[in-house]
Amino acid sequence: MKKASVAIVGGGLSGLYAAYLLEKKGIDYVLLEARSTLGGRIVTAEFSIDNKNIDSFDLGPSWFWPDYQQQLAHLIDELQLETIAQFEEGDMMVEHAPNEAAVRTHGYKSALPSMRLKGGMAALIEALYLRLDASRIFTGQIVYQLNHNGQYIEIISKDNSGQIMTCQAQHVLLALPPRLAAKSIAFYPDLPVDLSAQWQQTATWMAPHAKYVAIYDTPFWQKQGLSGAARSAQGPMVEIHDASVIDGSGALFGFIGVPASVRQSVSEAVLKAHCRAQLVRLFGVEAENTKREYLKDWAQEPFTATATDVSGDGQHASAPVSKATSGVWENCLTGIGSEWSTQFSGYLAGAIDAASIGVLNLPESAFS
Repeated sequence: MKKASVAIVGGGLSGLYAAYLLEKKGIDYVLLEARSTLGGRIVTAEFSIDNKNIDSFDLGPSWFWPDYQQQLAHLIDELQLETIAQFEEGDMMVEHAPNEAAVRTHGYKSALPSMRLKGGMAALIEALYLRLDASRIFTGQIVYQLNHNGQYIEIISKDNSGQIMTCQAQHVLLALPPRLAAKSIAFYPDLPVDLSAQWQQTATWMAPHAKYVAIYDTPFWQKQGLSGAARSAQGPMVEIHDASVIDGSGALFGFIGVPASVRQSVSEAVLKAHCRAQLVRLFGVEAENTKREYLKDWAQEPFTATATDVSGDGQHASAPVSKATSGVWENCLTGIGSEWSTQFSGYLAGAIDAASIGVLNLPESAFS
């Protein structure tokens, strides 16, 4: 049985950042991640262009805004990661209504610049992981039960083969979406009813969404004076942006507006074909010549989405209460996933915010 002062459930950005802060404080911990890889909702597709250089494309979150997400920006500077401004130069394309031709119109630039990371957001995950004690991190461990016996918390997980692993900790940090925690983990004794209800009612950001990425030899639209941005009332993508790599491949990505419940009845190949046809309508016949296509449907991810999320509206939720204020779970269980951030709920910056607050407010009992 593994023992630690703190157990972190979830190896996405919030979980890894919490581990990073705990290591700085010299507090022992274990981190359990259900997936075989770390990163959670941060997923980057890698495309080799010449067997030496690799271009990276985000299938999850892509942007942060350093001007007002300063804590995340400070971390990125601390980890010495290279940032890239989102390309927004030129006109944009708009499809105002179904069966109407796309029109070209003036583009716009964000009031606060949207920034990406060289190598994709996975570069942030990798940089954090390299600064952690890998022996404390366990992937492929699905936490399904937390038992509070009065003296410590027993964390029970299983791997894909069904083999059980048990850990003991004084405090548990839940670094996963509130709804997923409430629906996938059995708590003994039960969580307070109002707390569990709040968590279950909190929508998970990205859970109903799907993202399509098309890779090209060059960003040909830029030569036409286009930014790569588009809006559409025809679809299947409702919003499209440039995702090109500087001195590398051209790329466009779009958020799919087809509801998750409808997407389930369409094959990936068919949905990709519709997305590609839309890019041809918007940017011309060159858009047909993709080098690679990626489709990430987050509603199909069991460690992100629940059945409730399939019918969600995809909006950012208000942050729920992060811990119990009475009963056996008081002062020993804290939610630190991004949705628990009152300032940036659902955003990358929210994961940093919630994790830092959770670690800062750990009780003395967690250090024993």
